[in-house]
Amino acid sequence: MTNPETALARLLAIMARLRAPDGCPWDREQSFATIAPYTIEEAYEVADAIARGPDFSALLDELGDLLFQVVYHAQMASEAGHFGFAEVAETISNKMLRRHPHVFGEAASRSAEAQISAWEAQKAAERAARAETGTLAGIPPGLPALTRALKLTRRAARVGFDWPHAGAVLDKLEEESAELRAELPGADKARLADEVGDLLFVLANLARKLDLDPEACLAGANVKFERRFGAVERQLAADGKAPQDVDLDAMEAAWAAAKAEERGQG
Repeated sequence: MTNPETALARLLAIMARLRAPDGCPWDREQSFATIAPYTIEEAYEVADAIARGPDFSALLDELGDLLFQVVYHAQMASEAGHFGFAEVAETISNKMLRRHPHVFGEAASRSAEAQISAWEAQKAAERAARAETGTLAGIPPGLPALTRALKLTRRAARVGFDWPHAGAVLDKLEEESAELRAELPGADKARLADEVGDLLFVLANLARKLDLDPEACLAGANVKFERRFGAVERQLAADGKAPQDVDLDAMEAAWAAAKAEERGQG
């Protein structure tokens, strides 16, 4: 297998060459802000490769793309005199050592629950050192909204601010649904957006109470919708038609047939 130090040194050299005065014009023009969307996109592509697995060839490729993003940001920071890739690696190594005393230091016999508690205490101490105060401090605002809702409510639940069980969240969901319905006649966009936001936030809570990831739940629903709508189009095409050629009832019938076929295969 390739030596990891040699491979990483080669990647760092390639990145430095791309950003050199006589390097790639596009790469030289980029900034932290312009590269950040690509970083997020590559992280999602890693998650997608895992979800579609086992496809280790795709995962290998996507992990490389994600690593390149880290190298890219580190190179730009180095050029500005802030830090380089070595400092990035050193910082995360030190953090992992601090957060795993049961592995790298004292308290090796701690239970899993005690280790989680220690991890959270260490993260709280790190947030305090950065002058981030409050239970919800340090949760990145740039996270996908459902993921951030999950993290916000999980953090609040640790201090006792939580519904007692999933049934209580369902009750709240019905309440929020009724509030949204009451706003429909007025159709005020701001009010509707507020109520839809409340509904989505409660749904994220429901997923958390059921020990589910709301982003993963929605991603699964998206895949299911794509699959079933594709079946609708294929069924209509077999009759020489397209969705725009038929009414909603016909599409609903084709949708029901697609669902029935999936259930039969299951």
